[in-house]
Amino acid sequence: MERQRKVDLPRSLQRSWQVAACVAMMGAIGAPAALADSSIENIRNCEEHNWCYYDRDQSRAWRHSPLGQIDTENVQDLRPAWIFQPGEVRQGMHVTPLVVDGHMYVATNPSTVWSLNAATGDRECVYIPDMDPAIISRSFFSHTRGLASGGGRVYMGQADGHLVALDERTGEVIWDEEIVDSTKETAGISGAGVYVSEDLLVIGQNGGEYPVEGKIFGINPNDGSIVWTFHTTGRGDDAALATWGGDSWKYGGGGSWQPGTVDYANNQIFLGTGNPNPDYDYCGADCRDPNVDAHRPGDNLYTNSVIALDVENGDIRAHHQYHWNGSWDWDEVSTPILMPVERAGREFNALVHPGRNGYLWTLERQANRIGFVDAEPYVYQNAFLSIDPETGRPTYDADHTPATGEAVDFCPSLWGGKDWPPAAYNPETGLVYIPVNENHCGVIEGREVTYMPGSSYTGARTEFTLREPEGNIGEIQAWDMNAGEEVWSVEFQSHNWGGILTTSGNLIFSGGTSDRYFRAHDASNGDELWRFRTNSGIIGVPSTYSVDGKQYVAVQSGWGVDAAGMTARIDQVRGTRTFVPQGGVIWVFALPE
Repeated sequence: MERQRKVDLPRSLQRSWQVAACVAMMGAIGAPAALADSSIENIRNCEEHNWCYYDRDQSRAWRHSPLGQIDTENVQDLRPAWIFQPGEVRQGMHVTPLVVDGHMYVATNPSTVWSLNAATGDRECVYIPDMDPAIISRSFFSHTRGLASGGGRVYMGQADGHLVALDERTGEVIWDEEIVDSTKETAGISGAGVYVSEDLLVIGQNGGEYPVEGKIFGINPNDGSIVWTFHTTGRGDDAALATWGGDSWKYGGGGSWQPGTVDYANNQIFLGTGNPNPDYDYCGADCRDPNVDAHRPGDNLYTNSVIALDVENGDIRAHHQYHWNGSWDWDEVSTPILMPVERAGREFNALVHPGRNGYLWTLERQANRIGFVDAEPYVYQNAFLSIDPETGRPTYDADHTPATGEAVDFCPSLWGGKDWPPAAYNPETGLVYIPVNENHCGVIEGREVTYMPGSSYTGARTEFTLREPEGNIGEIQAWDMNAGEEVWSVEFQSHNWGGILTTSGNLIFSGGTSDRYFRAHDASNGDELWRFRTNSGIIGVPSTYSVDGKQYVAVQSGWGVDAAGMTARIDQVRGTRTFVPQGGVIWVFALPE
């Protein structure tokens, strides 16, 4: 798309020269002539041949496509249609490929954007930002999790805290604004944003494991100006600040690095937030007592929560905190699923969240209210003694809550029952599909940590254990949310870091295992119907689309970050050696002609 590294020209000349080259290249490879329709009407009501948003539909986040050309009868014939190798390997490939009217937009590390012909894989444009190498070298900041599209633009949040709007056809940089000072804040932008309307893009900052103040921004997508800012640790909110000790909220974490879900009927957006910093509070069961000598005594609002923000001004309307004073590194940032649920003959608008803390949460959402319905453990969990049936507030087991100077064990481990890879909902089967990791636990010994801007702010020694060293770890679970029951599950010896795609062909697609397979399962019963071994492990999130009536399934393959770290820990416990090749490739599959 636009700027290349080490071009010694004034920026205005760089822009003109690079854009001209990009347009000429697009014409030469026969890119679709029509402008991709990323108007707000199309983004809100994503046409069936497109994948417009991280979870396809930003008002539901179902990760479901109505396409059904590929189905349970013919999926065994699926084969590669094309691949694209961007030449980048660091930090794994996390992104969902977006497709709008025959154009694929995909991001790779660090903060690079590609425009590809979605039918052929031919490169149309590439945007490579010119960033400080010191920022790129920070392991927590150098990867990207996705893009947003809308209004004829593609929006990229960068590792250096810049947010960039690119013309989706020419690759021209329309605007480039520094939203987060990455040198001062020790944070960047890695998550995909949400194009809410012609006047609003919502995106959060990262910064986990560093002493930062979590923020979510409302951005004017026309010029990059900040319309509003919400502080996830409570700045400007006396009730929230009272749940922190002293000024710990100023560097208390709570990053929000997955996109939100828009409730257009009530003019609000739901987002998940991460854990407080330092990761491990050291004060055990007494953390609610403000007299306890701890870094951050109290509930630490609004970390580890789902929050509802008014899209007009960013004011908080409601919240539900999945666990207070989080001390296990269980971020709860996953995009909330908005779906109908029926209980006791009453259908209500639900918010469903498979928590990293190991519980599957069903909440009722209304304007200005998030009500607790129930929470069911979907993996073995020993940190919670109980959950209040009225409020959903957990009571903790002190023997499994991290404390200073003590080695405390708990299950699941810090990677949780489900980490950031997204779940999916299929309205045709009525099931929610969850990428699960079971049978793993951890040990944390809390240690004193000193606040130093720019330095890691975790303060703990950690271990990893398995309840049954030879047992399975990864699973795909299917849940009937009306009954609140698991319907079926598929088990893997490997852990599972694969986000899920579901389609009207009665299929679910996912990767996530260290054996490098991309798989299709029957959405009704979990039977495996097809598999293909890719170049690396898959932590990228699949999408599907069609061009000229032909359906394609796309996924990024490239192992790294937490999935690779968990692989090493499992090998250490089992005494095995698992080799997962590195290297990023975008794979696109289709049926033969």
